Amino acid sequence: MRAPLDDDVTTVMLQRLVVGVLLIAITVWLGIQVVVEADVNVDEWWNVFVDRFAFLDGVALAMNFLGGGWFATFVVPLAGVAVLVAQRRPRGALFVVVASLGSVALVQLLKALFGRARPEDMIVFSDHGSFPSGHTANAATVATIAVILFPRVWVAVVGGAWVFAMAFSRTQVHAHWLSDTVGGTLVGVGATLVVAAICAGMLERENERVRSLG
Repeated sequence: MRAPLDDDVTTVMLQRLVVGVLLIAITVWLGIQVVVEADVNVDEWWNVFVDRFAFLDGVALAMNFLGGGWFATFVVPLAGVAVLVAQRRPRGALFVVVASLGSVALVQLLKALFGRARPEDMIVFSDHGSFPSGHTANAATVATIAVILFPRVWVAVVGGAWVFAMAFSRTQVHAHWLSDTVGGTLVGVGATLVVAAICAGMLERENERVRSLG
């Protein structure tokens, strides 16, 4: 019989759930603003501004590969699963799978819902639906998973830098508007936090086992 969750775990679970749902709700609100209202001057300005950084096109194209498609959808999560299984953390591995799939599913749902057109000067091939940015959502999902499983300051710093770099690269190749990357960040973090809330009990039990083994 499973032990009941203690007060600390319950508090963490509720905090993650509330923040996750709130971030997803803000993403939907932002989508309504940029698609229905269709008056986002900062998007137009940023789309022109990033042309000043054309010397970074090669880096942005590399991140286009690393952050999306089959590599980000399958290789990155499976690599995380392999690391956690090797560390004898199967529940953490399950969390990686569910959070990754949940984030991808929510992003695709929002893309279909809003159907926002991409910038006309896009220099990479991408599917339909600009809002939210799937690449940025993937990066935010990976970063959030890492912080939850390995709560260290340096992990948060590296994760935040990765999300920022991915978001910038998506606008650099004109695959997304700036607001798309903001939405991608919010939905990636939000979806992962909701899954983390659902998995809070099993993750804490696994963490206790790992700590007891030294």
